[in-house]
Amino acid sequence: TMLSFEISKQFGEPALPEDTIQVKLNGSAGQSLGAFAVSGLTLEVEGDANDYVGKGLSGGKIVVYPPKKATFPNDDNVIIGNVALYGATSGEAYFSGLAAERFAVRNSGAKAVVEGVGDHGCEYMTGGRVVILGRLGRNFAAGMSGGIAYVYSPKKNVEVNVNLETVNIEELEQEDVYEIYDLVKKHADLTASPIAQKIIENWSAEKDHFVRIMPTDYKAALEAAKAEAIETLA
Repeated sequence: TMLSFEISKQFGEPALPEDTIQVKLNGSAGQSLGAFAVSGLTLEVEGDANDYVGKGLSGGKIVVYPPKKATFPNDDNVIIGNVALYGATSGEAYFSGLAAERFAVRNSGAKAVVEGVGDHGCEYMTGGRVVILGRLGRNFAAGMSGGIAYVYSPKKNVEVNVNLETVNIEELEQEDVYEIYDLVKKHADLTASPIAQKIIENWSAEKDHFVRIMPTDYKAALEAAKAEAIETLA
């Protein structure tokens, strides 16, 4: 947070080009890793992290993955704690493992890939994109009013844990396919995630296992804006 403050003070907003400052860490990070990280700052952790990773993320990039010598499966073990990306406004995050509860609560613009989330994921989310390559906890997307979540669900059973009061579970459109591929490919490149690598290697089949979770009012607003733009051009 202090580093981001110094970057912003000197360079303003937007701060710096992507990956201008790269910090690589090993071990267990404590509370609020990368809180309010600004553009140009990349934090990479080989290990794990506690609660509030990426709180208020503001354009920076955070990458967390298990030690390369680890023998446990990434997508079956928690890699970051509760309330990651709380109130994030922009930036990217890639987590090769499970997130605990309340992942991406009130996210309003960040993009993230994770391999499973605990209860209340994407609660009150208002923007951004989240790709989940594994399990969902209970009450997913409660109060979600913006943004899109893409969930990898070969068994097509995500509705069991999704709160459908404000969202729908939908099939992908072509632009979704492109976006998911780009994010999962970047996740694979940055974290060496086995599940992401498998999905990319078998993309022609695996892309059909994703669903889109999108707020109903947000979708209606986008469609109205698109129709207005078409009418204006006509």
